[in-house]
Amino acid sequence: MERFRNWQKGGFTLVELALVLVIIGLLITGVLKGEALIQNAKVKKVVNQKDSLTAAFYTYYDRYNWYPGDAPATVTDIPITGHTDNGNGNGQIDANNERWVLYYDLVQSQIINGGYTGVANDVPTNPFGGTAIIQYWGTPPGSATPLNANSIVFTQIPYDVAQEMDRKYDDGVYNTGTMRANTVYTATTVKTIYWRM
Repeated sequence: MERFRNWQKGGFTLVELALVLVIIGLLITGVLKGEALIQNAKVKKVVNQKDSLTAAFYTYYDRYNWYPGDAPATVTDIPITGHTDNGNGNGQIDANNERWVLYYDLVQSQIINGGYTGVANDVPTNPFGGTAIIQYWGTPPGSATPLNANSIVFTQIPYDVAQEMDRKYDDGVYNTGTMRANTVYTATTVKTIYWRM
């Protein structure tokens, strides 16, 4: 009986402690890797959303010779019913109703799915909870040079994700190239991304 009591007072061996530490290390590594995988999946979803919207935008143009949302009221060869808020035909998706009507046109022409009605702010969301708006931008906020193109604008993008996307798909500089952010990447606030189509 005395041996049994002495054995209980002995505590853990070094091997047991090392094994516990290895298991804890593996769990922490797994959690961190899991978070990185989730973040990478969201980045890929944003990129896929950009590619899908760009393809839909140009499919509409190939089909009707007008950009979605931009066709003037006098155009009668676009078979979209119930659409009365037409664009000005200048080839730019303007900040007026054109950027809202664009998604209605894409849905009505059966290029994308959804229930977009063409009213203000009725647009898709991106994987980070912000919006995905197609609009013409001359010089986006914070840019060094003009963009002068129809672009997809993603809001509420985390700063580190915005920087990673810019490094992978453009020049890595927040205010130049085909992808722009509204502020420097070192500022840890969420970003608005302007990505030329």
